[in-house]
Amino acid sequence: MSSGPTLIGSVQRALHLLDAVGSAERPVPAKQLAHSVGLPLPTAYHLLRTLVHEGYLRKLEDGYVLGTRVDTLCRRDSGQARLRRARPVLRALRDELRGAAYLALYRDGEIELIDIVDGPDTQRVDLWVGVHEAGHATAFGQCILSELDRAAREDYLSRHRLADLTPNTVTDLRVLEQRLRRGEALTGEREEYLLGTACVAAPVHAPGLVGAVAISMPVRRYATALAETTAMRRAAGRVSRAITI
Repeated sequence: MSSGPTLIGSVQRALHLLDAVGSAERPVPAKQLAHSVGLPLPTAYHLLRTLVHEGYLRKLEDGYVLGTRVDTLCRRDSGQARLRRARPVLRALRDELRGAAYLALYRDGEIELIDIVDGPDTQRVDLWVGVHEAGHATAFGQCILSELDRAAREDYLSRHRLADLTPNTVTDLRVLEQRLRRGEALTGEREEYLLGTACVAAPVHAPGLVGAVAISMPVRRYATALAETTAMRRAAGRVSRAITI
C-alpha cells in the first residue's frame, strides 16, 4: 500500500489563511481568521506576522488584506497565460517557414524578447548582444520601433546607442528613422545583428501592447522569407488575438 505525499502543515495553514483573506470583501481581523481556518489564535498570529513580513498580506487597522506580492504573482501568471496561448502559433510559424520563431513586446520603454521557439533543424540566433541593447539591429526591434508613436520611439533611441554589430548594422540615426517610417508589410534585416543570419518580422497589437512576431533563417533564404507576407501577418494576427484574451 503506497503512502500519500508528505505535506508541510505550517505551509497548509498559511495558505488557508491566504485563501480566507482573499475570499473576503473586507479586511479580516486575526480572531475571525483563526476561527474560520480552525487555528489557535497564537498560531494564527505567528503565521499572519510572517505573511505580512513577506508581503503576501497587509495589516490594516481593522484587519488583514492581500499584499503586493500576491498582486505581482497575479500579473506574472497573466503574462505566463499569454505566453502559453501564443506558443502554439509560434510553433506553427516555425514549422511552416522552417525557421526559429520569436515573440517580442515593448514594455516599460524597453523591447523585451518574450519567447523563442526553435528546433533541431531551426536553430535560434545566438543572441550574443542583449536584445534590449540591439533593437535597432533586429527585425522584431525595428518592427516594434516602427509601430511606436514618435515620442516613444525618440525616447527609446535616445537611451540606446546604435551599436555597430556587423558591417551591415545601421548606425546612422537619420537612416534608421527613414527606414522605420516606410510602413512596409514586413520588417526585415539581413546580417545586421549577426553575419550569416537574416530575420523578418510582423507587428503584433493588443490593448496596451505593441510587439512583433519574427522568424530567423540563413541569409540565403532571406528573399524567400521576406515574401511570406501572408504567413507572417496571419501569425501576428493570431498572436494578437491570443494575448488579448
